[in-house]
Amino acid sequence: MVSTFRRYFTRHMNALRVASWGLPAVPQSGPIIIYSNHPAWWDAAIYILAADHFFPDYESYAPIDAAMLKQYGVFGRIGAFGVDLDSPRGAAEFLRTSAEILSSPTHALWVTAQGRFSDVRERPLGLKAGVARLPELAPDCTVIPLAIEYGFWLERGAEAFLAFGKPMHGRDLLNLARPARLERLEAELATTLDRLSADVQSRDPARFRAMLEGRAGVGGIYDQWRRMMATVRGRAFDPSHEGRPS
Repeated sequence: MVSTFRRYFTRHMNALRVASWGLPAVPQSGPIIIYSNHPAWWDAAIYILAADHFFPDYESYAPIDAAMLKQYGVFGRIGAFGVDLDSPRGAAEFLRTSAEILSSPTHALWVTAQGRFSDVRERPLGLKAGVARLPELAPDCTVIPLAIEYGFWLERGAEAFLAFGKPMHGRDLLNLARPARLERLEAELATTLDRLSADVQSRDPARFRAMLEGRAGVGGIYDQWRRMMATVRGRAFDPSHEGRPS
């Protein structure tokens, strides 16, 4: 399934880039909780690709809206579990399932902590209170914020950007009362998001490492004409926007 999502991503997006400063620190032991903002439908694919790339030794799981899981049943085959966070029963089921997952030191739980689609510029982030409960289920866990953003640079396809923030140990978070713990989690994610956004706005690919790159260029008749002009001028054809003929 990772290969399927990799092909799907490169067919529809231009690149997946991780900030050079935002590579994750893989913990020595214990389960992992990765919580992120939720800007787009593509986040599910980002989770799958990032889990395979950065945490290949972990078995990854992620909650997903129960109604959406019925629509995209394929996610249930690769670690997604349905929840209804708009009801007390759904929230309790989320915590019960999360406790089972986090009982293993080789498991990773990926959570879109806002629980809804939201703009990357929205502040406060409005994280769901349940994310602050997760360290209670696995005090030896490591909690890592993940910032995700999308944008258009020079090519036809969109760019996806991500950065992992400062890891936090579960026991350290448990020293805080739940409201203060939620505030800490929100502050760490917001800090990571703001730093990532500054790099995205720079449009400088040197600030990132490319995890995946799609096919550059516009395609169709326009790129055929560009290829012909490059041949006439004795140049190698570069389909990227920067390689257009003058």
